[in-house]
Amino acid sequence: MTEDNVKGMTVPQNSGERRMEEWKSPDITELIKALVTFQGGLASVGKGKTNPFFGSSYADINDILIAIRPELMKSGLAITQGNRYCTDSNGFYVTTMLVHSSGQWLKSEVRMPIGGKKDSQAVGSSITYGRRYGLSAILGISVEADDDGNKAIKQ
Repeated sequence: MTEDNVKGMTVPQNSGERRMEEWKSPDITELIKALVTFQGGLASVGKGKTNPFFGSSYADINDILIAIRPELMKSGLAITQGNRYCTDSNGFYVTTMLVHSSGQWLKSEVRMPIGGKKDSQAVGSSITYGRRYGLSAILGISVEADDDGNKAIKQ
């Protein structure tokens, strides 16, 4: 397999996978200070929804966004998220970017498989899961007693 460099990313040829070479700006000092302030001001995110299949409660994307937005603003931080589809892996990739008012940034990407009937609802569900997990991971936030994995394994 050969590789091409495209705008700071190494893109393997003959593969739908992209390896992100740049996951952060060259300097993240101000962003890290702001992230420390953000994390210090945010309590855990409450679970406002119930999963009808497993009977577990969870924080949906709106619960998380409502909880984090005020603290992000106070800290000079913002989140942006996007997605792409990979035909080789049959998965959607959700990219989460944390940006600071200084211009510094961090980026993370998670692959979310598509389950179910592989229709638009399955795609939307996969993207939403990826957005929730991406937000929680890049911000280092916790959701009250996270039991998503444990409940799913027991079923």
